[in-house]
Amino acid sequence: MEVPLGGGRALRFFLFDGVSNSGELLASLQAGTLSPEVALFNASLVPDLFPVLASAHRTLLSQSRGNLVTRTLHSELVYNFSGSKHITESLRRCGISSGTSYVLVVQFDCPAEKENEVRKLIQGREISLEELAKRADTALIQKHFKVPPLELEISSLTDAVTSRIAARDAL
Repeated sequence: MEVPLGGGRALRFFLFDGVSNSGELLASLQAGTLSPEVALFNASLVPDLFPVLASAHRTLLSQSRGNLVTRTLHSELVYNFSGSKHITESLRRCGISSGTSYVLVVQFDCPAEKENEVRKLIQGREISLEELAKRADTALIQKHFKVPPLELEISSLTDAVTSRIAARDAL
């Protein structure tokens, strides 16, 4: 699925389950040899696509100002999603680990004819993005983003996560 971001930019999303090559993907990411370049999220921590879109806007703003904190646009996306100011901790928590089997793959400006290149990276079963909200680990998301139960009485988990992403530098 592709979502336009404005200014001719877009994000393309892929959701996979039963991923068996997370260790190889992580090693390629860390070595800077992952091709094509993508952002790899632990999908259990993503309650909806909206917080990822908020992260994408922060990422593109950082790029336009020439102040990316990480090495690549896609690692910056994961970093901005995390809500933490610690790069290593952000990538470790919200990115994939060697045992991650449920993965959200996101790529900036992926033309439709290049979709299969992204799909070939992942050894797993592609599933519908509609599964994302159903399979989110609510307790883990609340813990990671420090969302108290009282806040969820007046707001959704997606809104709580998104507000933390948007306000990170102000806190």
